[in-house]
Amino acid sequence: MAKLQLAVVTAEGESFSGEVDMVVAPGGLGEFTVLPSHARMISSLDPGILRFDQSGESVSLALSGGFLEVSDNRVTVLADAAERDDAIDVERAEAALVRAQERLASTEADIDLERAMAAVRRARVRVNLGRRRRDRVVQ
Repeated sequence: MAKLQLAVVTAEGESFSGEVDMVVAPGGLGEFTVLPSHARMISSLDPGILRFDQSGESVSLALSGGFLEVSDNRVTVLADAAERDDAIDVERAEAALVRAQERLASTEADIDLERAMAAVRRARVRVNLGRRRRDRVVQ
């Protein structure tokens, strides 16, 4: 069966590189799936979970947004930040979510509302993915 070559790149460097069976991404217009022989495309990515299957194992990364390009069975993700589910400290992520929600609820006139909302979305993604991983490990 054909494979995809996936590269996830952030400002800090390459977060993942390898052969995968499929990729599910949080596109700007909704979640979409990329399979081998997919048509060429470029999409914006919203904060969300990037999932891919590699050798029968499902892997999840928390993305804070970015772009995805598909071309000739190569998928390149340029992300603002990418974090594997097993690297998320759930308590720290929950504390960041509380801080972001408090900032959003603030009545200060100089708050950048768009930035505050983006921080809440990013924090929610990390908390949800971290909790999902923690709950799977506990069971």
